[in-house]
Amino acid sequence: MNQDLKQWVDACAAHTQPDRVVWLDGSQEEIDRVYAEGLEDGTFLRMNEETYPDCYYHRSDPNDVARVEHLTFICSEKEEDAGPTNHWKHPDKAREEVWPLFEGAMKGRTMYVIPYIMGPAGSAISKVGVEITDSRYVVANMRIMTRMGKVALEQLGDSTDYCKGLHSLGDLSPDRRFILHFPSRREIWSIGSGYGGNALLGKKCYALRIASVMARDQGWLAEHMLIVGIENPQGETRYVAAAFPSACGKTNLAMLVPPASMKGWRVWTVGDDIAWMKFGDDGRLYAINPENGFFGVAPGTSEKTNPNAFKTVRENSIFTNVGLTDDREPWWEGMGTSAPEKMTTWKGAPYDPNGAERAAHPNSRFTAPADQCPCISPEWENPQGVPIDAILFGGRRARTNPLVFQSFDWNHGVFVGAAVGSETTAAATGAVGVVRRDPMAMLPFCGYNMGDYWQHWVDMGTRSDKMPKIFHVNWFQQDDRGKYLWPGFGENLRVLQWVMNRCAGKAEAEETPIGYVPKADGIDTSGLDVDGATMSRLLEVDPGDWKKELDDQGEFFGRFGDKLPAEMKSQLEKARARFGL
Repeated sequence: MNQDLKQWVDACAAHTQPDRVVWLDGSQEEIDRVYAEGLEDGTFLRMNEETYPDCYYHRSDPNDVARVEHLTFICSEKEEDAGPTNHWKHPDKAREEVWPLFEGAMKGRTMYVIPYIMGPAGSAISKVGVEITDSRYVVANMRIMTRMGKVALEQLGDSTDYCKGLHSLGDLSPDRRFILHFPSRREIWSIGSGYGGNALLGKKCYALRIASVMARDQGWLAEHMLIVGIENPQGETRYVAAAFPSACGKTNLAMLVPPASMKGWRVWTVGDDIAWMKFGDDGRLYAINPENGFFGVAPGTSEKTNPNAFKTVRENSIFTNVGLTDDREPWWEGMGTSAPEKMTTWKGAPYDPNGAERAAHPNSRFTAPADQCPCISPEWENPQGVPIDAILFGGRRARTNPLVFQSFDWNHGVFVGAAVGSETTAAATGAVGVVRRDPMAMLPFCGYNMGDYWQHWVDMGTRSDKMPKIFHVNWFQQDDRGKYLWPGFGENLRVLQWVMNRCAGKAEAEETPIGYVPKADGIDTSGLDVDGATMSRLLEVDPGDWKKELDDQGEFFGRFGDKLPAEMKSQLEKARARFGL
């Protein structure tokens, strides 16, 4: 037994006072017991065994359905180390305020000790974590999302190099809900929530907020990125990591199905959400998906929008806050089928098709094992990771950003990623077209000052002359009537084909003030309802739009004061100069 781990668990048990302590080994017998106890106490409902074998349904408390950014804190010694994009508490203040909430919090419950690995077992890129929790829902999800149990304890050995996570449901009161990160101690406390990102501490909390600090200190990258392999008809595969803000097609790209017109092309899923990247002996960046499953948003997922995800969730999965039919099958808005006549909503009430209440919560989820995905890469568990040829950034913009462009070099690419913005939609905020900056899609997940984070990216580029090429994509341009100019979905592979050819030194491009843009015929549009005029509009770089864009980027960068890297200031000045501003 690892003595450091045992002492920490014993101390947590003494403070939280559970009825019993169970160390999880990851076995099938064990999870069967957890589900059986969860069925008995109402944590889970068993779904239709014929159509959704070994699947379970869970409803969370109506006040506990999403991440709570305003209650999520970085507890660094200095506020400037957390930066202007994070909420901050001093570690002493955090302990004084929150540690008492854990006292006796597990009375009448079981304390589960979950040792887990983020990444393939035995990989030099992987890391070990241990989560203590009193939630059976967390146990079941962590078993899908991580490699947990005995395998993790074996990898840890006597080492103290692991992330400590303490979680309790508490009384689920929003007034006593906190998610605290202590970067210097590699520790996470979460109380008062049972929802995924707040309670599955291996996910955003460890894999991004804590791991981003570890990556800075140890010389690697922990990023909110999908990873895909793109195989051409000649059997050559190149790997891409991509960072998109929410509602920008990230999951659909991660599991993209090539269009019928692109015979012989394949897209392989390595990961849909998080990438950890370290240098290999050859100087290239190699990436692993630290997760073992998918924790995806259900609404909008259908046979049409994401057939691979739709197939992945048909067994051994957990459905959270979706509608539940009388046949004990899941249903959600955007599923591609009509709402059944008899169904209960995510709140457990009878569904009224004419009422205002949705069947599924907009943030309802599925949790499914990654190895069930029909397009899972044969390399997804390679302990060495996969070599990254290209990094994509993207956002939802009605105009301004062209369909695709390539950065001039690594540092310019860091600037492009730092300036990523996406426009809000009426459905989300009540306002249309407001640009929200989300650098590298890490705004809610960077565990330290984002100015220092950009400097880390710049520093990484000095360590190798084999860094990935950086691109920006925008699938969401619209005409004056609000119609999308690009068909999107599987047709996005046409754009990725140009990206892959650029990485191979094969595709031509035109130099513009923002980077390299495909020539008018650089992207194959055969068979699409996209004429030459539309393609010109898709690739346009309008100086008027970009003056406004650069002014807005400069205003955003101003928030970081002295922490803004000199290289980012220089890149902004160079961009202005290229437009003659």
